[in-house]
Amino acid sequence: MTQPRYGVLLVNLGTPCQPTPRCVKCFLSQFLADERVVDLPRWQWMPILHGIILNTRPKRVARAYQSIWQEGGSPLKVISHRQREALAELLAQRSGESVPVELGMTYCKPGLREGLDKLEQAGVERIVVLPLFPQYSCSTTGAVVDALAATLKQKRSMPEYRLIRDYHRDPAYIKALAQSVRESWAEQGRGERLLVSFHGVPQRYVDEGDLYRDHCEATARALAAELELDAEAWTLCFQSRFGKEPWLQPYTDETLEALPKEGVTSVDMISPAFSVDCLETLEELAIEGKQAFMEAGGENYHFIPCLNDRDDHIAMMADLVERHAATWASEPVATLP
Repeated sequence: MTQPRYGVLLVNLGTPCQPTPRCVKCFLSQFLADERVVDLPRWQWMPILHGIILNTRPKRVARAYQSIWQEGGSPLKVISHRQREALAELLAQRSGESVPVELGMTYCKPGLREGLDKLEQAGVERIVVLPLFPQYSCSTTGAVVDALAATLKQKRSMPEYRLIRDYHRDPAYIKALAQSVRESWAEQGRGERLLVSFHGVPQRYVDEGDLYRDHCEATARALAAELELDAEAWTLCFQSRFGKEPWLQPYTDETLEALPKEGVTSVDMISPAFSVDCLETLEELAIEGKQAFMEAGGENYHFIPCLNDRDDHIAMMADLVERHAATWASEPVATLP
């Protein structure tokens, strides 16, 4: 049996197993208990989480998931599995040999341990870890690093691994985003303004050193440059704020409500922080965002899907992986006993 030169662990945030209050509560209890996500003192935060939020929020969030649920699971899970299969196939085509690719989620299933165990069973001793968060944040990629360390701590033998921290300015990523915008314009017409919406984080995180806002701004500027947009033709904004403290601004919902009053009645919406369509894009932006814009006086609203398993997106992933695994790929292949 030939030992793989290396394997790949794709990581995304996670999703409930079913669109029910019970499953959503399980997911939120893991997600919102992570100190990377909410860093308030545990004595202060945990009573709020378990006493209030987990007793009120799951029903509303479950209804939102029900509006986008697909056969086979949540869009994030379904599309992430398609990405895994497509990436494994492309890496094998390029290299002429099998490159195991597995999926792990920071929260809920399939977890990081499941992905790592499958790679270990395939004989993988070297892993490229690719968190599917183009822009680094302590609350996303940082949480992946913590979860990875916690999982490996339980193993007597651990693999060598290389982490792709971010790819917010990768030329192939920017070109894929731009192409998705051009295709939307060709199919649905071009709006007066392109809104580039990123998931928000508390402003305090950035003040304390998180790179996230810098990365988001760099992505947005690079996308605008690739599309040859003037400054007045696009707007950067941040969605999904949670809690009472200030988050990164301008807020997406407030921007959508204000634009018609400024005479902008047609917009295109893209959210480059997400590699896979999920609740925050398909429900919050495609449904709620459109409703808010139209109720404020807008006339045309077009949501541009995430890159998902587009060929150019998968090719970009393969490029990233191959660059990080270059020295491993050039070594002789070992034969397992």
